[in-house]
Amino acid sequence: MHAPSAVVMVRPHRFRPNPETEADNTFQARGDADRSDVISRSAYREVTEAVERLRAHGVDVHLFEDDADATPDSVFPNNWFSTHAGGHVAIYPMYNPSRRLERRWDVIEMLKREYRVQDVIDYSGLAEDGVFLEGTGAMVLDHVSRLAFVCRSNRADPVALERFCTNFGFEPMAFDAIDEDGNTVYHTNVLMCVASDFVLIGSSMIRDEARRAQVLDRLGARGRTVIELSPEQVHDFAGNAIELTGADGRLLAMSARGVASLTDEQRAAIEASCTLVPLDVPTIELAGGSVRCMLAGVHLDMRPAASESAAVA
Repeated sequence: MHAPSAVVMVRPHRFRPNPETEADNTFQARGDADRSDVISRSAYREVTEAVERLRAHGVDVHLFEDDADATPDSVFPNNWFSTHAGGHVAIYPMYNPSRRLERRWDVIEMLKREYRVQDVIDYSGLAEDGVFLEGTGAMVLDHVSRLAFVCRSNRADPVALERFCTNFGFEPMAFDAIDEDGNTVYHTNVLMCVASDFVLIGSSMIRDEARRAQVLDRLGARGRTVIELSPEQVHDFAGNAIELTGADGRLLAMSARGVASLTDEQRAAIEASCTLVPLDVPTIELAGGSVRCMLAGVHLDMRPAASESAAVA
């Protein structure tokens, strides 16, 4: 349930750090117009290699192409949609206008065609009212305990959060998180990752000690090991990881930069239950997101193949 065996990825042809999003994303680097062609080619190559690596580990990757100039952040599809057990799909209201253009109905149609989709709940119209919730960037979901961990920010409106949690059966757990310079953490999934047997979290960024204790208590309630990340490791994207199921069991996809920041003890705690799979995405990380943002997990049941359907009939 928690570690999907399939993901959706988008390979960008015109990737660049988005100037629209840099105001509140302190993980993002300023774009360099003189190197735009080099950056876009590098990003294309990084996604291609990441897809190949994940497929080699037995993960089913649904790859979509994007050659539009107006969607520089399309490589991060987990922000605009998510999927859930029981055949449910959510579409989210995005904070920046350019990011609202990333919604693709061919992705939704593929999900309907290949998986059992019962309903699609579209919250995207809330953006017209200034209400935003950027999917599993703004929320880190514990699919087992049905908890939605959320850093409060302009990308995680409490109204939209309450609607999502009511519709999808999650308990919201919101908190404030700021970095060492006093900046609000823009997305929860750079701060923490919830896996089946462990949690990665930079809990020191939750400055309210009582709330921090509550968050850590809920994260460790099912016997998960809590692996504490330093602020420096968070900025190296060690928290922006996702647990998946491959051909040989569970794996943790994380950027090579994030993996390099881990201590030996942290790696051992992860590798006690997962194969650690580093993906080299330094160009993608210029946009302020990393591996978790690139992978939209598919938590849906597959439709039977045509031959199986005929046999059942």
